[in-house]
Amino acid sequence: MISRKLREEARAKAVELVGKMTVEEMVTQLRYDAEAIERLNIPEYNWWGEALHGTARAGAATVFPQSIGLAACFDDELIERVFEAASTESRAKYNAMSKEGDRDIYKGLTMWTPNVNIFRDPRWGRGQETYGEDPYLTSRMGVACVKGLQGDGEHYRTAACAKHFAVHSGPEAVRHHFDAKCNQKDLHETYLPAFEACVKEAGVEAVMGAYNRTNGEPCCGHEELMVKILRGDWGFEGHYVSDCWAIRDFHENHMVTKNPRESAALALSKGCDVNCGCTYLCMLQAYKEKLITKKEIETAAIRLFTARYLMGMFEPTEYDELGYESVECREHLALSREAAAKSAVLLKNDGLLPLKKEDLKAIAVIGPNASSRAALAGNYHGTASRYWTVTEGIMDAVKDEEIRVYYSEGCHLFKDRIEHLAQPNDRVSEAMAIARLSDVVVLCVGLDETLEGEEGDTGNSYASGDKNDLLLPESQRILIDALVKVGKPIVLLNMTGSAMDLSFARDNEVFGAVIQTWYPGAQGGLALADILFGKVSPSGKLPVTFYETTEELPDFEDYAMKGRTYRYMETKAQYPFGFGLTYSDVAVEDASFVIDPQEMAKAFAADPENAGFELKVKVRNLGDTATDDVVQIYVKDLESEFAVRNHSLCAFKRVTLSAGETKEVSLKVNGKALMVYNNDGKRIPGSGQYVFYAGTSQPDEVSVKLTGHEPVQIRVSLA
Repeated sequence: MISRKLREEARAKAVELVGKMTVEEMVTQLRYDAEAIERLNIPEYNWWGEALHGTARAGAATVFPQSIGLAACFDDELIERVFEAASTESRAKYNAMSKEGDRDIYKGLTMWTPNVNIFRDPRWGRGQETYGEDPYLTSRMGVACVKGLQGDGEHYRTAACAKHFAVHSGPEAVRHHFDAKCNQKDLHETYLPAFEACVKEAGVEAVMGAYNRTNGEPCCGHEELMVKILRGDWGFEGHYVSDCWAIRDFHENHMVTKNPRESAALALSKGCDVNCGCTYLCMLQAYKEKLITKKEIETAAIRLFTARYLMGMFEPTEYDELGYESVECREHLALSREAAAKSAVLLKNDGLLPLKKEDLKAIAVIGPNASSRAALAGNYHGTASRYWTVTEGIMDAVKDEEIRVYYSEGCHLFKDRIEHLAQPNDRVSEAMAIARLSDVVVLCVGLDETLEGEEGDTGNSYASGDKNDLLLPESQRILIDALVKVGKPIVLLNMTGSAMDLSFARDNEVFGAVIQTWYPGAQGGLALADILFGKVSPSGKLPVTFYETTEELPDFEDYAMKGRTYRYMETKAQYPFGFGLTYSDVAVEDASFVIDPQEMAKAFAADPENAGFELKVKVRNLGDTATDDVVQIYVKDLESEFAVRNHSLCAFKRVTLSAGETKEVSLKVNGKALMVYNNDGKRIPGSGQYVFYAGTSQPDEVSVKLTGHEPVQIRVSLA
């Protein structure tokens, strides 16, 4: 994190530089495509950069697993390494492109990442960009991402941006005029914690506002969110950027202003420093009409040049020698493969996996995502020099074996988009034929960024990127039904960025194994082959709940948390948050706090916000296969009227265990986990009566049944 001293020095330089500018020059610096000011030796700068899961939209780069897959790793140390690699590539590309005089879009050092919105509803197409449904997991992943991007030097390696502030998670189709209404308890308990952690713990340089309104105010011109909470309560000193063309929505869709000049003035007055869009082209006229003051314009410009000095744009930095050789280097590609393997979640295995090569003569790799590059990449991605699809990964894994690999697309991803074909399911018979010739079928179904993603970037029938339900497209369901009739054992790889209805595979014995792969990145096929053939044991955990149907969920536009996510749901999950099997059998056998409850109570009473309690957990690999697993700690307040309905994740740690090995691991539970939010959104101490659960999944009924292990319970009284 940049020190107070370094920020003050950068700000002093910014104040001096901005002091030399005219108002006309200042306003040109508040747009995402800031103009050059030649008389002051200021080059043009484009603030728009992307690094959601690797440097994006700027040419060649290492393509890591999509964000939701990174969250499934439950490994904040890994996530920090991933984004250190991404920022290294971004800085290297900036160095190289700047020398060529190219300062265009996506070539800068401001990365509009991470997306720490809460994935509250599985229908949301952009949920794949997030770290899941849980505020604690999201905060840990977000903090790790920011630290990885920004580094710990005297300058930012790149500058991170926490988005989209706040209360933003669909529907995509109405985001430009939608008002997301939520009460103060849900706001502070669920929607804000990850943003607060990015600001206070990681020192994130930027925050991006959302398109929608929240409780009546547009998020890029919001008194409560931007002024009171972000800069007031949290002391945020970085810069604020609008989502792209969101300020235009003020007068065109939200109707809170009458014209672009009023919109520009409203946004700037609330602290929005950079306009991604065109509305700030009206800023000078707004100033002339006295809708905004010179001081407000100057304040924004100083924040932006403080950031540019912190990135070292006007002086030598420790990153100047980073060369293009780091882009897609051997180490980064290996890291992408590691992350892809750790992100895969084994949901079902009746013993079919791992596949034993000596027992196989032929494998059928079938499905619209089997040879799809798009299904590897997710959205907001870079361009890899090479992609390993599932088919290629399997072929590489058995190239020295006497095993035939057959391939068939089986069906089109989404038949409604193939209007020029008379028979959209014209590969089903081919798929059935090769399945009959094979010992096992690896069936690759799911979606890609053309079906789930951001409004305007997708091609489904509603052009919004959201899902109407949790079913796979009809073309794929027809293929699945046909292959079930063949009767050969099937390994299902579901390649999506969100929860789907997988009950057909859970309940049918033909499906011997089910893996949720997410969008695993350019190395995905290699990583998945490593898992299929037992070179690596799967160890990912679900960062979202897989529901039985959407019928049990509240309306998509309802932002109340009641009935949503594992913390508040009132039904049983199809596959629960935090669940994921391995090729072995790992169990937590004992857990205890290092200090006794009386000492815990004293520490908590003295400083509940900052108290930390160490937990020692004994975990054993009961099986005969080496594996990673994730120790998870959940807490439930037993008596407070303000406690969440179920329980909350409060600590986790990835652990590597040899066959039969026992380890003691240490986890720290923060005092905030023992606090609750009242109806005014205030964080207050809980009842003092708690039960902690230590296991490799959450303590719900479905998880216990699927894992075969009850979590260890620790009851604590701090009253």
